[in-house]
Amino acid sequence: MNRKILIVDDEEIIRNSLSYFLSSEGFEVDLAENGKTALKKIEEVSYEIIISDINMPEMDGIELLKNVSEIRPETFFVIITAYGSLETAINALRYGAYDYILKPIEFEDVLLKLNKLLEHKELILENKLLKSELQERYNFDSIIGKNKNMEKVFENIKKVSKTDGNVLITGKSGTGKELIARAIHYNSRRVGKKFVPINAGAIAENLVESELFGYKKGAFTGAIHDKDGFFKVAQGGTLFLDEIGVIPLNVQAKLLRALEQKEIIPVGDTTPIKVDVRIIAATNIDLKEAVDKEEFRLDLYYRLNVIEINLPPLADRKDDIPLLIKHFVQKYNKEMGRSIKGVDNDTMKLLLNYEWKGEIRELENVIERAIIFSDNEMINPEDLPPSMVRDSHTQSTEIPTLLKDAMKIYERNHITTELLKHNNNKELTARSLGISVSSLYRKMVESNIPTK
Repeated sequence: MNRKILIVDDEEIIRNSLSYFLSSEGFEVDLAENGKTALKKIEEVSYEIIISDINMPEMDGIELLKNVSEIRPETFFVIITAYGSLETAINALRYGAYDYILKPIEFEDVLLKLNKLLEHKELILENKLLKSELQERYNFDSIIGKNKNMEKVFENIKKVSKTDGNVLITGKSGTGKELIARAIHYNSRRVGKKFVPINAGAIAENLVESELFGYKKGAFTGAIHDKDGFFKVAQGGTLFLDEIGVIPLNVQAKLLRALEQKEIIPVGDTTPIKVDVRIIAATNIDLKEAVDKEEFRLDLYYRLNVIEINLPPLADRKDDIPLLIKHFVQKYNKEMGRSIKGVDNDTMKLLLNYEWKGEIRELENVIERAIIFSDNEMINPEDLPPSMVRDSHTQSTEIPTLLKDAMKIYERNHITTELLKHNNNKELTARSLGISVSSLYRKMVESNIPTK
């Protein structure tokens, strides 16, 4: 981290003594005798911290602070003041100063304050980077798919992200329901708050209520202290309730109250607690059928299902498989330090015709395994699980009857394979296919293959 500091003081002895001490501690120190001189330096140089006296000729410390807040808001500003001017120092804190140093100056105290400020700034930067990575990871572009069945999904998640309504995501296990939920959260007004994912199916039935709403000490055997539930933990943010259909009926009634009244009552307590939480629920079962069987409350179903997003299975979006393969190859190349270019034609045929019972999650696992075992620049059938290769020989290939439709599928897969092989280089790919670059771009657009 940058350890550049500017000391601003009209007393030469203070400037020089602080400079000598901080330089010996590894800081890069610059000096200015008043606010005007300091301001010129600040406009040209980015300092990590500015240490400034309050009372100076030309421009005092408060005026300098106001200017710094406008042109260098990321810079930490520390005020030097005498004990008698403490009220002025406190006023400086209101204007944006981070701390103050009392005269006579204790060098070790100054060093302690500066190191704490630098640690604090490092945490701020780490937090910003983490948020940036999360937003990049869960932006809409990170959801892979050009299939027509996915276009409606993209439209819906963009719309619901701008609202605060409850969302119900339906689809088979492994279709990416949590990814969609995270994308909604990280593109909503709640992005700065927590996203709390809960798999209701993984919680013992007798613990669901206390896990969701919390409990008070002594509420039951083993409750030796108060505990916040997931609603309280997610306060201000988003609570993702996966496998919502398995929640017991008695807890469903309390969940409905939480959604309608926006308040919860911990187990063993009688006082309601207000909560501000957005609910995104997900299920791989037919909740309407569960309602008919009286296994799920109708009123809760309607309350959860303000907006429904249905994720199609891979069987209904097979033309997305090459895109997903490319994404997972790039992901695990980066994680494992490999340089696999893609899958060969035989492997692509196997992957396209395979019955993906585990959906996208299974496809990702297969590609991850293949990259671990592959000794070549292209993944081949030998890198796939043996059982998968055996199964592929017994499965019927789903190829359209009409020749033109079958040719379109083959052309798209072949172009995608060649692009992977040549690391998305359009000129090399066009040359290997024996067509012009413009023809390649045209065919990519016609086949819904990303051109970037």
